[in-house]
Amino acid sequence: MVQSEASDVDGYLAAVPEERRAALTELRQLCRAELVGFDEVMAYGMPAYERDGAAEIAFASQKRYISFYLMRGDVREAFEERLAGQDMGKGCLRFRKPENIDFGLLRDLLQATAARPGKIC
Repeated sequence: MVQSEASDVDGYLAAVPEERRAALTELRQLCRAELVGFDEVMAYGMPAYERDGAAEIAFASQKRYISFYLMRGDVREAFEERLAGQDMGKGCLRFRKPENIDFGLLRDLLQATAARPGKIC
């Protein structure tokens, strides 16, 4: 599932492969708990979390991995050392196996994102 046709996050999660559903549900719960004041939306076929109409966080079940999108360059820079050993593109962390998701790191990234607005890349 690269881009979902789901109209909401519940529908999105219902359609992901069973072996990823629990991890993605946990990631959603973490986003909802840490991103107070953000709106949960579907954007570009994936769950996203917006503040003032701009998506700052998103996640997706891709063909070969789970992606966690961090659209804030300032947060990525602040966590440069912790992100150094991760499978990461310009703005996305990739987890090839659900059991390898570092929820502690993601929680810290979400908290840093929620702490203050910043420029979206």
